[in-house]
Amino acid sequence: MLRRNILFSALFLIVFPSLGRADWIWTPETGKFINPQWEVKSTPADQLEFAQSFRDQGNCKKAIVEYKKLLNTYPRSKEAPEAEFYTGQCLEKMDKPYEAYKAYQMVIDKYPFSNRSAQIVTLEYNIANHLLENKGRSKWAQAVMGSDQRVIEILNTVVKDAPYGKYAALSEYKIGLYYKERGDYQNARDEFEKTMDDYPNSEWAQAAKFQIAMADSSRASDAQHEQKVSSIALDEFKQFVKTHPDSELDPEAKKQMALLRNKEAKNDFIIAQFYQKQRQLEAARIYYKEVVDHYPDTPWAFKALAILKTIGG
Repeated sequence: MLRRNILFSALFLIVFPSLGRADWIWTPETGKFINPQWEVKSTPADQLEFAQSFRDQGNCKKAIVEYKKLLNTYPRSKEAPEAEFYTGQCLEKMDKPYEAYKAYQMVIDKYPFSNRSAQIVTLEYNIANHLLENKGRSKWAQAVMGSDQRVIEILNTVVKDAPYGKYAALSEYKIGLYYKERGDYQNARDEFEKTMDDYPNSEWAQAAKFQIAMADSSRASDAQHEQKVSSIALDEFKQFVKTHPDSELDPEAKKQMALLRNKEAKNDFIIAQFYQKQRQLEAARIYYKEVVDHYPDTPWAFKALAILKTIGG
């Protein structure tokens, strides 16, 4: 019998020479070759400790392999959420933020009673915040910031997992800022309104109210048909200044009001010029007077007044 096993082993190594390395061992008990590196430890605790040894050495790639073995073999063990959590930790070290987020979220989705939940919400928020603050400057951020808007997914997850946590209102507010910076003013406005509605007592509600006016101000253009949007933004800034006179955002709100008033005056002035060129002088006078009477603090008022002196009115 022993002779037959030896002959079989020799034949096996001839047919599969790549398996002849020292990491393969013939086990008479099983009657086959095994590779200890592919084997899972006899308990989940031992497997977790084995995986952690690679992480401690800085070999995150190997550690993740061992964590996955634990998750596949002992999915219901108390060590399983720890393996998933440390997989996320390793992925962060490997500059794979979105993959790290997915691993962290797996802990909450599969193991909702894990004591890591609060910590994970913080880690996920930090990933999203890092991406927002470093977009365009960090390769780490560029890997995630794209048309799929994964950073929005992460922030929405933070709100979903901890709707009453300390990062919920801030996350919704930052989603609004993200859309605003990308020029998507309608979605930005919607997110700022959600921040105000969902978290009216939060410190971010006041900032969201200001940002709604800013979003509407950005939407307003010099075109005549956009003047309504400009007027809405101006009213929103007026309301903000009235209700938050001591806010640190008050000076910026007043600055934006001045810019919007100047924009509205210019729009009326352009309309007046149009009627003047069409020789509809009565209509032109009405709009020039509108500029003089309602926007006396703008440079357009002086221009309108000078023209009125020449055409009468």
